[in-house]
Amino acid sequence: MENFSWLAAFKEIGAKLRSEMDELFKGKGYGKPLGKGAGGDTTLVLDRKAEDAIIQILERLYADGQQFTFISEEIGEKNFGREDAVILADPIDGSNNAKYGIPFFSTALVMASGRKLSDVVLGYIINIGTGDEFWAIKGAGAFKNGIRITASDRTDLGMVNIEAASPGRDLQKAMPLLSCARKVRCLGSTALDLACLAAGATDAVIVPSASRSFDFSAGWLIVKEAGGVVADLSGNPLDNIPLGLERTTPFIGASNKTVLEKALHALGGCS
Repeated sequence: MENFSWLAAFKEIGAKLRSEMDELFKGKGYGKPLGKGAGGDTTLVLDRKAEDAIIQILERLYADGQQFTFISEEIGEKNFGREDAVILADPIDGSNNAKYGIPFFSTALVMASGRKLSDVVLGYIINIGTGDEFWAIKGAGAFKNGIRITASDRTDLGMVNIEAASPGRDLQKAMPLLSCARKVRCLGSTALDLACLAAGATDAVIVPSASRSFDFSAGWLIVKEAGGVVADLSGNPLDNIPLGLERTTPFIGASNKTVLEKALHALGGCS
C-alpha cells in the first residue's frame, strides 16, 4: 500500500476513534485504570478502547494483503508479516486530559520504512475533541484538514509550550527557557503541541523528560515538513532515534532555526 493509501487508512482510524470515544464518554468508567501498558504507563479504559479500534482496522488491512509490524503504547509490538514496514501508534496522547474531561487529547499514527525516526514517511495526528487532522508525507509538505500549513516565521520566543510529565523536575529543568518566553502553556498532549507548532500557533515546544518515539514521531515529521525543526537539548537532530517503546530523549521543537538557537541559548539563562 502506498503512502497516500496509508493516509486514507489513518483517516479511517481517526473517524472511527472520534465516533467510539464520543460513545464511550457518554457512559462511565472510561478513566478506570486497567494496569500497565507495554510502554510502562497506566492503561485506562479509553486507552484500550482506542487501541482496539486501531487494531481492528489494521487486522482488516492485513487480511487484505498488507504486511507490517505494529508498535503501540498498550499492546507493545505485534508482527503482521513484515519487519521493515512499521506502523507506530499512540492510541491516546493526553489520556489524563481525556480522563478529566479536558478536550485536548489526540491519536498519533506513523508509517515508517524502518526502525529509525529518519525512516518515518507518514505522520498523522487527530485531535479527538475537535476532529482537526494534521498530517505530513515525507517530501510532500504538512497539512491541517487538507490545507497546507507552515511553521511561523517569527524569530522570538513569544509562545512556548512545555510538557511536564514530572512537574517538579521538568519545570525546574525548563525554567530558564520558560523565563525568557512572553507566554507559556502546558497543554497535556505532546503530539498536539507539535501539530500546533507546525501550524504556526506556537513558537517552541520543550519536553524536558526522555520521551518515547510514539509520543513525537508523527509530530516530528509534521513539524519538519512545515519548515520547523526538532532537536535534542544540545541541538542535535533526532534522525537516529529508534522507533519503539523505550524512552529515548528530551527535545525541543522550534518554528525555525533562529528560534531553536534562541531556545537552546535561553536554557543557559536569558541574556
